Amino acid sequence: MAFSSYIKGTYEELVHKVSWPTWSELQNSAIVVMVASVIIALIVYLMDVSFKNVLELIYSIF
Repeated sequence: MAFSSYIKGTYEELVHKVSWPTWSELQNSAIVVMVASVIIALIVYLMDVSFKNVLELIYSIF
């Protein structure tokens, strides 16, 4: 009996208490996430390339 009341309470909360975003809000959020992901990927790539070059320089000395 506790499980069925949990399901009913969950359904009621999702239907009546949660404010769902509109389609345009979802699209805007997706664009922000994609742009941020590309920027972070570029930063990680640049760090990787610079560390590789620094280590190659250090290794070439020895």
